Amino acid sequence: METSIGSYSPLVLAYAGDAVIELLARERLVREEETQVSVLNEKCRKYVTATNQSIASERAEKLFTEEEANVFRRGKNTRIHNTPRSANVKDYHRATGLEAVFGYLYLSGKTDRARELFDAIYD
Repeated sequence: METSIGSYSPLVLAYAGDAVIELLARERLVREEETQVSVLNEKCRKYVTATNQSIASERAEKLFTEEEANVFRRGKNTRIHNTPRSANVKDYHRATGLEAVFGYLYLSGKTDRARELFDAIYD
């Protein structure tokens, strides 16, 4: 039995979206430069920390479709039980919203849109 994308909680979408963003970031880094894995891991942090995702979400909001904006809002406004020490609550909420959008796109089969959005906000 397949679950409707709309029935997933924003945190589940963010959980999936976290992996999608990290995979797209790693793919970009591997394709763009050959270097040591430790260097790639350090550069990947530019994409996956809550603070940097919050900054990226500000660029992304201008590009969202109405549906993506709704997913972002739901993700951003969801109740979060734990926040990392490396980010403030506002940044963490915005990062969760962005991750929810990427999770939504991936689980909806809209991987081309996920890649397009990633390229637009991280260039």
